[in-house]
Amino acid sequence: MSVKDFMSKNVITVEPQTPIFDAIDLMKTHQIHRLPVVTAGKLVGLITEGVIQGALPSKATSLSVYEVNYLLNKTNVKDIMIKEVETITPDALLEDGIAKMRANNIGVLPVIDADQVVGIITNNDIFDAFLKITGYYAGGTRVTLSIEKDHHGILADITKVLAENELSILTIVVNRESDQTIVEIQVESKLPEKVAETLVHAGYKVVSSVLTNQ
Repeated sequence: MSVKDFMSKNVITVEPQTPIFDAIDLMKTHQIHRLPVVTAGKLVGLITEGVIQGALPSKATSLSVYEVNYLLNKTNVKDIMIKEVETITPDALLEDGIAKMRANNIGVLPVIDADQVVGIITNNDIFDAFLKITGYYAGGTRVTLSIEKDHHGILADITKVLAENELSILTIVVNRESDQTIVEIQVESKLPEKVAETLVHAGYKVVSSVLTNQ
């Protein structure tokens, strides 16, 4: 899975000369929290709700509402935008994007290709990707196995058991821990008891077998 598979392609942007009030209106209209700042399609900065909030005068200010609005009307995006922006390419692995967000404690990455903004990926896009990869929206049964003695070919063995019992696999997620391997399988079946019984009969330890997205 790459960044381009989950990024938002219809990117709402602003230019450096855009007044702050216009940027706020754009965010409200499109229900978004960040706006890439571009010049001729090239990224030059990023404006976020947090950056705007930080630029507002303190509640303890002696300025009147009129004076505050006057100052904000004179403020453009370029005056407060983040200029050093972390970015990623569309062909990068989705995991690379997640790692970069975690390392920099940020929730958004503009996606750049040939110096042009071609998309944007946010933490919400990452959540959507997780739900898709795990097969949550596909429905069916999520069965979790605990494998104490992992070995080469374990997944082939499990899938063979399911295939022989005409249980179609939607997704498989493997989590290898220090003392066991956890295998979560999304099966195209609405009979969780049958799925569990099939795997128990084959000698596997079933931790849970439940319907998802009912």
